[in-house]
Amino acid sequence: MAELLRMPEVAAGATSAVLSQWPIEVGSSFSSGDVIAIIETDKAVVDVEAEADGTLVHIVATDGEEVAIGDPIALIAGPGETVEDVDATLASLGVSESSPATPASSPASTDTAAAPQAASSPAAASAPTPTTVDETTASHGRLFASPIARRLAKEAGLALAGITGTGPGGRIRRRDVEAAIASGTAAPAQSASAPGAPTAPGVAAEFTETPHSRLRKAIATRLVESKTTAPHFYLRGSARVDRLMALRAEINEGEELRVSVNDLVLKAVAVAHTRVPAMNVIWTADALRQFSGVDIAVAIATDTGLVTPVLRGVQNLSIRQIAEATKDFAARARSGGLKQNELEGGSTSVTNLGMFGTEDFDAIINPPHSSILAVGAAKKQPVVAGDQIEVGSVMKVSLSVDHRPIDGATAAEWMREFTALLEQPAKILA
Repeated sequence: MAELLRMPEVAAGATSAVLSQWPIEVGSSFSSGDVIAIIETDKAVVDVEAEADGTLVHIVATDGEEVAIGDPIALIAGPGETVEDVDATLASLGVSESSPATPASSPASTDTAAAPQAASSPAAASAPTPTTVDETTASHGRLFASPIARRLAKEAGLALAGITGTGPGGRIRRRDVEAAIASGTAAPAQSASAPGAPTAPGVAAEFTETPHSRLRKAIATRLVESKTTAPHFYLRGSARVDRLMALRAEINEGEELRVSVNDLVLKAVAVAHTRVPAMNVIWTADALRQFSGVDIAVAIATDTGLVTPVLRGVQNLSIRQIAEATKDFAARARSGGLKQNELEGGSTSVTNLGMFGTEDFDAIINPPHSSILAVGAAKKQPVVAGDQIEVGSVMKVSLSVDHRPIDGATAAEWMREFTALLEQPAKILA
């Protein structure tokens, strides 16, 4: 019997998601566990797997459309089952179809790469919500393009107006941009004003605007939520890290996989959390949640915004395992391949701007975490050793803490343990 496939809730609290790609064509059969749709959340691309064998009868939401959670995205039927009157079937299921059906001969879209796994969840029947489509205004009208197509065109410096779209209604897809790049036929993008053009006195400067991405909007919402709901307080510490740097150099000697300073910091955070378990908590509406293992989110900058995949059970990982995991996270974060469940959980985060030369900064807590550690660069400076002044490498760190689950004395005890570990790094490996 034919039934509706609905937009699943793949991220807690999400109200909508983008139908990024249909990897199978209308009329195609699929088996339980097959990926039948790829959707895009604020931070990740998610595979929707079939819960049972069946056939894709009709597509309600085309690629690139934003759909409310629980709204229909397709009509599916049992294996080998045919639906004679699609419109009547949709009407009987409470769907007033307004978007065109995708013919069986249409090739599957390749607007984005497959990534993480999530199971669909049914919801009450409702009519499809009108979709929001990325659009760019050109001199001759409106051009429609999928999010990935727009990003690829921007990275290649190409004007969308010079690319022919093969999607529904002339929509520009990923394959169209890749073809234009390969052929070199697309025109370069033009800036709003000539480079270096002087601005006359008293005349407002020209400007360009870039629409907010879903990720950037999500980051903004979460940061405002954090600063307005979590009472932040801050602790600052510093540690002489000559021995930490020497340990890193020794670990990396002759090895292909390079361990970073941040990898050692992550391990030190995990050890400090095991020594001060009162820090390994989060605040919930009804209770203080205490964790037995230490899961740490790692801040990674991408072209579209900041993502924070979570490294699980860091207290039990070796330094080399941490290095392998963080490098994998970084690669997949920049290619859009992180799984949704990799972006959830944990009690604390680590963000490091030391590679940019930043010495000291404060970070905003990533909800629902109770703390975040901001790590600066290790700098040579005078230090007092006994009664003498020496030159040593000093790293400054700042801990932002949610005062609801954690008191100042607890955070101070944690900072003491953490900085001691940086100065005696052999204990990190013990």
